[in-house]
Amino acid sequence: MDLAAPAVEHHFVHARHRPVHDGGGLAVDANLNHGLKSILYVEDDLHVRTTAKLVLEVIGKFEVRDCGSGREALLAAMHFKPDLILLDVMMPELDGLATLSMLRRMPHLADTPALFVTGLTAQADIARYAEAGAIGVIPKPLMPLRLTGQLHTLWEQRAPAVA
Repeated sequence: MDLAAPAVEHHFVHARHRPVHDGGGLAVDANLNHGLKSILYVEDDLHVRTTAKLVLEVIGKFEVRDCGSGREALLAAMHFKPDLILLDVMMPELDGLATLSMLRRMPHLADTPALFVTGLTAQADIARYAEAGAIGVIPKPLMPLRLTGQLHTLWEQRAPAVA
């Protein structure tokens, strides 16, 4: 079953259906990041956020600014221009979709690629994420040792590059 919305299947990737390019998600060389260096990560679950941040920084060699809410992300984004925005969908107050919409209003983030991290991966949900401008989704529960590989896969598959 293909989870990508038909109208956006070439631009929107579901990490579960793509091979991890680095044999299990372990990136040990920052040069493997292909221009992806900094991440704004928005997740309300402290345990998930702490674990993912540790993996992204130690294994992925990324600079990660983590936020526990959409409001916190909006404040952090005023002084941080990440290469990628990584958001949980279900959060109190501002959910991931609303947070991304507000982040997109900031000129320096208007075109920044975004990924959703969520357990909500039904066809209709994925279509909503794509319509919101996300380049893909990483399904929950997160698999920490696969996370960097999933990010690399989705980063490399983002909107078509100029040939």
